[in-house]
Amino acid sequence: MPDRPRILLGIPVYNEQNHVTTVLSEVRRYTSSISDVLVVDDGSTDDTPLLLASQPVEVIRHAANRGYGHSTRHMLRWAAFEGHEWLITMDCDEQHEPAAIPRFVERIEKDCADIISGSRYLQSNGLDDSPPPDRRAINASITAELNGRLGLDLTDSFCGFKAYRISACRRLSLDVDGYEFPMQFWVQAAACGLRIEELEVRLIYGDPNRSFGGPLNDPVTRLRHYRLTIAREISRCDVSLPPAARHRRPVGTAPCPTACTG
Repeated sequence: MPDRPRILLGIPVYNEQNHVTTVLSEVRRYTSSISDVLVVDDGSTDDTPLLLASQPVEVIRHAANRGYGHSTRHMLRWAAFEGHEWLITMDCDEQHEPAAIPRFVERIEKDCADIISGSRYLQSNGLDDSPPPDRRAINASITAELNGRLGLDLTDSFCGFKAYRISACRRLSLDVDGYEFPMQFWVQAAACGLRIEELEVRLIYGDPNRSFGGPLNDPVTRLRHYRLTIAREISRCDVSLPPAARHRRPVGTAPCPTACTG
């Protein structure tokens, strides 16, 4: 029987004192096939750091809040440095069920994809909760745009419950720090021809009033911000996108730094 792949479970947290102990206790029930658990504390100012100190997990702490994308990139680098073959990411707000971790592991062991992305909107998925209307509308709009422009077949472009093949992600040049990270990721994943699968996960919105913070709390601003990130990345990566996804590169735009020749 072949050796199981080395898998890191990564959890970004920011001011999650109400959830972190419960989530990590539940996570431990489903990590028998996980090599290590890493928590990235993204500059929490509540009791999260104190609560993490009593948990049997690796913890990286940012002195200041750096953003969701920065935390995800940090987890990818850590996984690569420690010799893990895969990184599974999940949130710490009880919107991702640890019980789904073994299903991600099963897909990883089938070895048929480079990215296994959770989807709350697959056709077979009964809607357990109703997301805030603006979030569902933006997700649907951005997902349709990514599919149309990149030749993808996603149903949920924002779910943070994912599994990343580390060797495949080494080919990407990710530098986005904020919530627009998935927009950059999907464009570069398409440009590099990564194999993408979706995995049904439950739709859970325990607190529909959680905010993004700052200007992104405004849905119009948020949607514009996401679209600008998509346009920028397509412009950078146009040279390596599939033919159906290419568009005319604006004058003065440099070729993609992620030529994906490796």
